[in-house]
Amino acid sequence: MTRRTIGLSAVMFLLWPRTASAHLVTTGLGPFYDGISHLLLSPDDLVPVLALALLAGVNGPAAGRRMLFALSAAWLGGGLLGAHFGGPLIPSGALSASFLVVGLLIAWGRSLSPAAMAALAVAVGLTHGWLNGVGIAESRRDLLTLVGMVSTEFVIAAVVAGIALAFASESARIAVRVAGSWIAAIGVLMLGWSLRPAG
Repeated sequence: MTRRTIGLSAVMFLLWPRTASAHLVTTGLGPFYDGISHLLLSPDDLVPVLALALLAGVNGPAAGRRMLFALSAAWLGGGLLGAHFGGPLIPSGALSASFLVVGLLIAWGRSLSPAAMAALAVAVGLTHGWLNGVGIAESRRDLLTLVGMVSTEFVIAAVVAGIALAFASESARIAVRVAGSWIAAIGVLMLGWSLRPAG
């Protein structure tokens, strides 16, 4: 073994976390900024937002607008319901399903109507919002955390959908479809991980 390999192994050993737990990010800047940080640092929430925005953008301005407002309203509503009622109403595989469904729709490359885009955004928003709301209630956080999440989701979805809307070339659309296939693959891996036997 070289010195570089030994040194890298030692650093990885020292930095390896002892326990892993899902919780909301704490920035020390207040609940609103905690919500912003949570969305930006949680791939299980961020990737479906990016995927929906890509899908809406390639389906035109009307689909993009409907997705944007439907996703934000559903995320906020689902978060409020999850914080109020709590409990494991949504199965653990639901997050994986959102990756898988949206990724497959992007990879498929077929046009979706604005109404179908809005319905998909509502389903994703309610699922992720509910789970975020449950997390907020369990950690006794301020609901302003949810507002930070939804605000960040709105801005990211608007920017990415706008960029995807500008994709006019065939090569750019192929790149979006390839990204969709990768998102679907991540969903399959997450689903397999969530269904593995305990122990």
